[in-house]
Amino acid sequence: LQIVESGGGLVQPGGSLRLSCATSGFELDLVGIGWFRQAPGKEREGVACLSVHDHSVKAVDSVKDRFTISRDNTKNTVYLQMNSLKPEDTGLYYCGISMMGTNCLNSGDYEEWGQGTQVTVSS
Repeated sequence: LQIVESGGGLVQPGGSLRLSCATSGFELDLVGIGWFRQAPGKEREGVACLSVHDHSVKAVDSVKDRFTISRDNTKNTVYLQMNSLKPEDTGLYYCGISMMGTNCLNSGDYEEWGQGTQVTVSS
């Protein structure tokens, strides 16, 4: 089982980034997938996710009009397109896999995690 995030970096406010989460050992149709972020001194926060039960999309209110989660089953990869980035979006972004969770924005529902990719929004 492997989860590898990439695509982070330094971007100016208002800019865009696309994060990738490459997986192996999972059938993406059968699991929930989520993007989370953690800023220094803060708890890990759910950003956007695909529910394991019906693959519906959920997102935290602060990113709903700016971030889009998607997946490509042929590549076993999940993406997070982030537009109109703000300094408060800064953090270490993690991709997680949930086998049976009921709330895909809850980090406690996840069993597997990648190592994270850093996103810094600053002028």
